[in-house]
Amino acid sequence: MTGQLADSLSFRRIEGIPFGAYMAVLESWQLTGDDGELRLGDSLVRGPVEHDDFFGTWRIEVRLARGRLRPPVRMRLEIAPWYAGATVLDLIPCQRVRPSAAYFAAGDRLLDSLTRMRPVPTPVRQRPDQEHLRAGVPALSRA
Repeated sequence: MTGQLADSLSFRRIEGIPFGAYMAVLESWQLTGDDGELRLGDSLVRGPVEHDDFFGTWRIEVRLARGRLRPPVRMRLEIAPWYAGATVLDLIPCQRVRPSAAYFAAGDRLLDSLTRMRPVPTPVRQRPDQEHLRAGVPALSRA
């Protein structure tokens, strides 16, 4: 598959989620899933998550389901930091693909599911000597 053709058959999403937080969510499903697999609709995301030190990306194997009568397409999901507060997801085919409406709909559905896996914000815990900050009471001078 030529580079330009592969690019036109790939999917990309840029999410406003910090990379570290997104990877923590992905690692948590890997620990709770069956054999490191996560089923999203009819598609399957399969661990382990692999790190590419050269490019700084993380890769996960994906089996993209296009419908009942078609075999799943073997794909690679690459996850990388985009900038300080964002993560980029690239879904790239690893085999020949017939560009059909079912293929593009399945890829979009899978990325929709992956981007809904947002990290849950946790409240910042303050030290006991900073309790006045939460209550809105001005701090006492230590002079």
